Amino acid sequence: MRNKIAVLATGSSSGETGGAERFYGGLRNSLADRGVDADIVTVVSDESSFEAIEETYLRFYDLDMSEFDGVISTKAPAYLVRHPNHVCYLQHTMRVFYDMFDLEFPRPDSGLQAQRALIQQLDTAALQCPRTRSRFVIGKQVRDRLREYNGLDAEVLYQASNMTGFACRDYDYIFMPGRLHRWKRVSLVIEAMRYVGTPVRLIISGCGEDENVLRKMANGDTRIAFVGRVTDEQLLSLYADALVVPFVPIREDFGLVTLEAFRSHKPVITCRDSGEPANIVKDGISGYVCDPDPVKIAQCIEELYKNPGKAVTMGRAGAESIADITWDKVAARLITALGY
Repeated sequence: MRNKIAVLATGSSSGETGGAERFYGGLRNSLADRGVDADIVTVVSDESSFEAIEETYLRFYDLDMSEFDGVISTKAPAYLVRHPNHVCYLQHTMRVFYDMFDLEFPRPDSGLQAQRALIQQLDTAALQCPRTRSRFVIGKQVRDRLREYNGLDAEVLYQASNMTGFACRDYDYIFMPGRLHRWKRVSLVIEAMRYVGTPVRLIISGCGEDENVLRKMANGDTRIAFVGRVTDEQLLSLYADALVVPFVPIREDFGLVTLEAFRSHKPVITCRDSGEPANIVKDGISGYVCDPDPVKIAQCIEELYKNPGKAVTMGRAGAESIADITWDKVAARLITALGY
């Protein structure tokens, strides 16, 4: 009889899907490919208020998972689950109570401070043995945060991209995919275009909370185009003809954009404070790691526009650097951690 394993997922209260859902699917499929009977169990996580967050924590704590032989928790607060054979493959804790707290609440009152302390205490308790048998994280950025705030260590397991069909056809424009949210700092690249003297275009895909603000920033620059949400096929095509892919978030946990760009043989521009992308991109070899400064980003763009051969070489180096990142390696390690 095959072991029955649950991938415990958090679902958005708005019903939106994105990178997290790709993560759950990739993990479940890789476990199944290794002969495991794996199911995704999704519990809605409402973060609209602190009271809703507390209810979500309780929902996972009270969840009955006794029908499964093992449980792999992922995103906060799924790791509050109670199961004798539980390992965590952590995407991230609720960052607004961690490294983004000061950014979001520059003048927090005592109530907010108490909320932050409570969340960190609950997370630390839940992620310790014996509640959690083993801890894994999707990148060094998440591991460092876990060490700093929770005093816990974890093993890094890079996730892979679920998409197939990557190609490289041309080196034409700047392509920036992803969520249009302030933490992704799309504004840095839009501002950089003011210092780019060449006619190179910037194509921005995706949607998000800050779309209207970003469109206003770009107003008047005919080189900048917003194409909205795209299908996987359109995304692959946009990667295939890109000159370079800027990915400049602040303290990003992982970021599939880097892997997808490299698999399309495209260099990546990221920033020193961008978290995991800055660990993956090798400055001057597979792209550029620069200061979060529009002028510096513009210089990188112009260098590649004027020397497309460099983009070809860097893109090839990027593809080679991630060749050993596979879902199968992740599945094998997690199965071992569960004792199978």
